[in-house]
Amino acid sequence: MLQPGLYEQVINEYIQSELEKGHKEWFHDRSKIDRAESANILGTYIGRLLTQVMQYIDHSETVVKDRIAFCNEIIRFAIDYLERESGHKLDADLLSNLKGQLIHPGAEMLLELIDAKQAANKAHVRPETPLSISSLFTGDKREPSMLVELKKEIATSDRIDFLVSFIKFSGLRLLLDDLKAFTMRGGQLRVITTSYMGATDYKAVQELAKLPNTEVKISYDTNTTRLHAKAYLFWRNTGFSTLYIGSSNISESAMTSGLEWNVKLAQQDAPTIVKKVEVSFEQYWNNPEFVTFIPQLHEQKLRHALKAERSWRNDDHSALSFYFDIQPYYYQQEILDKLQAERDIHKRFRNLVVAATGTGKTVISAFDYRRYCQQNPGKPNRLLFVAHRKEILQQSLSCFRSILRDLNFGDVMVAGHVPDQIDHLFVSIQSLNAKDLFARTPPDFYDFIIVDEFHHAAAPSYQQLLTYYQPKILLGLTATPERMDGKSITDYFGGRIAAEMRLYEAIERKLLSPFHYFGVTDSVDLSGVKWRFGRYDENELERLFVIQEKVAEERARYIFEAVERYCTDINDVIGIGFCVTKRHAQFMAEQFNAFGVPSDYLTAESPDDVRDMVKQRLVRKEIHFIFVVDLYNEGVDIPEVNTVLFLRPTESLTVFLQQLGRGLRLYEGKEALTVVNAGIHLTHQRRNKIDPPVCLVSNRFRFLLCL
Repeated sequence: MLQPGLYEQVINEYIQSELEKGHKEWFHDRSKIDRAESANILGTYIGRLLTQVMQYIDHSETVVKDRIAFCNEIIRFAIDYLERESGHKLDADLLSNLKGQLIHPGAEMLLELIDAKQAANKAHVRPETPLSISSLFTGDKREPSMLVELKKEIATSDRIDFLVSFIKFSGLRLLLDDLKAFTMRGGQLRVITTSYMGATDYKAVQELAKLPNTEVKISYDTNTTRLHAKAYLFWRNTGFSTLYIGSSNISESAMTSGLEWNVKLAQQDAPTIVKKVEVSFEQYWNNPEFVTFIPQLHEQKLRHALKAERSWRNDDHSALSFYFDIQPYYYQQEILDKLQAERDIHKRFRNLVVAATGTGKTVISAFDYRRYCQQNPGKPNRLLFVAHRKEILQQSLSCFRSILRDLNFGDVMVAGHVPDQIDHLFVSIQSLNAKDLFARTPPDFYDFIIVDEFHHAAAPSYQQLLTYYQPKILLGLTATPERMDGKSITDYFGGRIAAEMRLYEAIERKLLSPFHYFGVTDSVDLSGVKWRFGRYDENELERLFVIQEKVAEERARYIFEAVERYCTDINDVIGIGFCVTKRHAQFMAEQFNAFGVPSDYLTAESPDDVRDMVKQRLVRKEIHFIFVVDLYNEGVDIPEVNTVLFLRPTESLTVFLQQLGRGLRLYEGKEALTVVNAGIHLTHQRRNKIDPPVCLVSNRFRFLLCL
C-alpha cells in the first residue's frame, strides 16, 4: 500500500497498478528517467532486486555455490542479450571483459596482493569494517574504535588527505607514529586546517610539517573562514579507497570518547560521492586562502594568529556557587542511593565508599550528611570529619558550608588552631590524638563520623578513633582501598564496599580527564641501590638524582627532553613533578629553570602562604612546574593541571593512583592529561622482593590506560 509523501522510485508494474487503482483520485507527480542517469538509476534498482531474489536461493550447504551459479547465468544472459541487440558478435575486448566478470566457482574474495618477498616480513593489517561497503561510526562500544580503524586505514593507504577545522596535539600524537611510518615508506600526506578560534595547537602543525612527503596548508583568515568540514581520505591504487566524513576533528576526545558521528564512504559502494569529495578537496587545496606552512617562514605568523584567537578565552567568569541550590551529579546520586539502601534495607550504618580521585567524594559525604540532618530535624547532628592534612580539611569545610548553605558551619582543629566549638569539627588525625578529644567527649558524642582517605585508617594513629567512638553513622572515603602492606581496610565495614566507582569507570563515563601515559626508561641504573623496608633507600636515590652532578644533570635533561617531546606546548603546561626528597625537588626546579622553563618547588614544610603563592603562579602559568615531595599526593584540587611527571620509582599502587589523580580533574580546554613516568627500569635485581615490582606497577598502568 502506497503512503502519501515524497518518492524517488522507478515505477514498476506493481506501483503502476496501485496508482491506477487505489490512488486514482490522488495527484501524483512523475518524471522521465534521465538518459544520462538511467544506467545508475536502473543499475541500482536491479541490484536491489537481485539481492532480494538471492535471499530465496538458500539450499543450506550449497547456498553460496547456488547464488554464484545464479549470478553467472545473469552475466551470460547479458552477453547473449548484447549480441542479439547488436546483431553481430561483440567486440573481442568487450566480450573478454564481460566473460572475465564471471565469478570463479572457488567462491573466494581477494583481500590483498603483495610482493612475495615482502609478504614474509609484513604484518597483514586491514580495517575491521569493509572496504567495499559504506558504514557509520557513532562511538558506540559495540562497534570498532574509530581511532584503531584510522590507524589501520593509514597503514594500508597509498595517499592520504585530511581536511579538518583544527588539530590538537593530544589527538595527533595518537596517530603520529602511524603517519610517520606511512610517509617514511613513500606515502603522500596532505593536510588542510585553520587557525580559527585558536583551537589548533602550533606543535601539532609543527610535527606534521616535519614528516617526509607531507604538506600542510592553513587558512589564517579567522574572520571569514568557512571551513568546518572534517574529512579523512584514504586513497588506494586498487580502487578500494575509503573516506571518513563527519564531526571529528583531530583531537583526543574526538578520536576516543566524544559523541562523534562519522560516515565511512567506500569508493566501491558510493563512487559518485567519492569522486565529488576528491574534486572538492582539490579545489580547496588550490585555493589561495590556504597557504602552505613552511616552519622557517610562517612560525611567527601562525603563533600570532593562534594567540590572537585564544585571547577571548582568558576572561574570568567566576562562579558564585554559594548563592545557588547545589545538587549532586547523577553519578554522585547513585552512590548516595546505595548508601541509603545499605542503611534502610540492610541496617548497615558503617559504610565505605570507594570513588576515584576527582569524582567528588567529599561532595558525596556532604550531601549524605545534609540528608541525615533533614531526616533528624531539631537534633544536634554532631559531625566529626577526620583527615590527615590541613589542605584536605580546609577544602572539605568549604564544601560542607556551600552544600549546607551555612557560612558559619563547622570549625577546624589542625596545626595548633583551637576551634570555637567541637560539635561540627573538621580535625586532623594528629590533632585529634594530640589534643585528647577523647577525654572531652563520650563515645556517643558524635552522630556522624566521616574519615577521609580511609586507606590510612590501618595505621596505629587511627585505632583509638575507630574503637572509641560509637557514632550512629560511620562513613569511610577513599579512592584507593588497596594497601601495599596487605592490611584490609574493609574489615571495619564487615568486609564490604557499599559503593564503588574506580578510575577506569570514571574515565569511561567521562567524569575524569582521559590520560596519555608515556613510560620513559630511566637513564640511571638503580641495580646497585639498597632496598630498605620494601622500598628503595631514599638517601641513595638522592645521591644518584642530585649529588652526583654529571649523572643527575644528564637525567634531568633526559626528563626535560621527554616533556618537550610529549607535551603539546611547554608554554601551555601546568605540571606537577613528584620527587624523592626535598633536595631532589629543589634540584629539578633549578634544572628546569636553567632549561628556560619557569619552575618552583614545595615540600611538606613549606609555609601556607608560600604554598598558596606558588600554586597561584602555576595556575596563571607564571611557572609551568611545581616539583614536590610528600605533598599534593591527595586532597588538593588543581583542576588546571595537565601534566604529571613521575620522577622517582613508585612502589605503592595507592600512591601512584593518588599522584595520577592530581591531573585527572576535568577542566575547560584540557583535552587530556599527559603523564610522563621517568621511573621505569627494564631490569631489576630485586624484582621478586617487590610487591608489586616497580616495573610491573608501570606496566599495570599501561594496561589501565587501555581500559
